Amino acid sequence: MDNGLIPRRYAKALYEVAAERHCDAALYTMMERVVAAYAAEPLMQSTMANPFVAASDKTSLLCEAAGKADAAAETLYDEFTALLRRNERLDLAGDAARAYIDLYRQRNNIFKVTVTSAAPMAEATRARIEGIIRAQAGKDATVVCDYRIDPALIGGFTVDMGSQRLDASVRKQLSDLQMSLTGKTAVRP
Repeated sequence: MDNGLIPRRYAKALYEVAAERHCDAALYTMMERVVAAYAAEPLMQSTMANPFVAASDKTSLLCEAAGKADAAAETLYDEFTALLRRNERLDLAGDAARAYIDLYRQRNNIFKVTVTSAAPMAEATRARIEGIIRAQAGKDATVVCDYRIDPALIGGFTVDMGSQRLDASVRKQLSDLQMSLTGKTAVRP
């Protein structure tokens, strides 16, 4: 079975219960912390999958990563980790957290956008780019921008929103120029 399917099923069920209990937003924040913990500590996934690490230690690690929230969200998160533990699926906790975040964003019209530039952007430029992105997303949408620096772009920026990418970088322009001059696709780093 598809390993992505199982976490998505857990996430969907979790979201439905969280929405019924009116703690879906607080649980979203907790799941963001869990995903951040996985990103910050590369060994977390292997620890969760390690059969020699006690399930109680894994559960404690997940609860520590999720942090504090309102009582309803904490109770539901505890129930969720207990369910994963009973079903011997604690190794899927990170994937389920990512799936919950994706589902929450989808249901609440939240768009995560990554803007990468060659150098730090001025606030006026950021505001202009965010205005364009918000206009594209729609008036009822919430746009969350994550700014990154990548000197390999040489100049300009890229905007990633879901599976779409706007590439206004100098690196892309040079690649396009090389392709038009030689008829070959440039190799990208």
